[in-house]
Amino acid sequence: MFRRALPPAVRLPFLITGLVLGFAGCGEPEVREQLARAPETAPPPAVPVEDDPRPALVAFGDSLTAGYGIDLDEAWPARLQERLDAEGFEYRVVNAGVSGETTSGGLRRLPFVLDRNPSAELVVIALGGNDGLRGVPVDVMMDNLGAMIREAEGRGLKVLLAGVPAPPELGQDYEDGFAETFRDVAGAAGVPLLPSLLEGVAGVAELNQRDGIHPTAEGALRLADNAFAALQPLLTEPPAATAVP
Repeated sequence: MFRRALPPAVRLPFLITGLVLGFAGCGEPEVREQLARAPETAPPPAVPVEDDPRPALVAFGDSLTAGYGIDLDEAWPARLQERLDAEGFEYRVVNAGVSGETTSGGLRRLPFVLDRNPSAELVVIALGGNDGLRGVPVDVMMDNLGAMIREAEGRGLKVLLAGVPAPPELGQDYEDGFAETFRDVAGAAGVPLLPSLLEGVAGVAELNQRDGIHPTAEGALRLADNAFAALQPLLTEPPAATAVP
C-alpha cells in the first residue's frame, strides 16, 4: 500500500484506536514500524469550557474519535450527538479525541478533560489501539484502563469501555490477551463493554478512506450507531412529551 516513508507531519495521525488494528494485511511492515516510533501523544485538544446546560457525555479516545481525515461534524461523536438529539436525549457530546493517544497518555490527560467538563455524567473510553501497535504489555494497558475508569467513577461518572482488535502481526497469544484485557477490565470494574467500536467498519473498503485505515463519514456514522447502542442502558430517559389537550 505505502511505498515511501511518511513525512513527520503525516505519521502521527495514523496512530489511532483500532483502525490499523482492524485490518489484517493492511499497511506494509515498514509503515507500521514508522507508526510505532511516532510520539506517544499529541498535545491535548482545546476542550471548550461549558456553555451548555445539558450534562456532558465525553468521547475520550484517539484519532478515530478525533475524526482524522473527515470534518469534525462527521466524526462519530458528532454523529452520536445527532442521534441523541433525534431520540430526545439531553446530552452535550464532547469530542476529546487526540491523534496518537495511548492508554498511558490518556491516563495523564483524563483529569484535565474532566476538570474542563464538570457537568459530565458519562464517558466513553475508547483507547488501547496504539498500545497494541507498539506492542505494549497487556498488563500495562489493563492497569491504565482500570485507573481511568476509577478516575471517572471517583467523580461520579458512568463509564462505557470501548474495545478494539489487536494487530494480528504480533501473534495469536498477544491478540488473545489483548481482547481479554478489555473484557477483564470491564468485568473487574463492573462497567459495560462495547467489544468493538469498529464492528461492521473494520475491513470494509467502502467505509474507509483511501489509506484503508481511517473511516469515511459513512463509516464514522456506523461507529456512532455502535456507541449509541452500547450507551442506551446508561442514558437518562428523555423527558416525556407534553400531552396535547
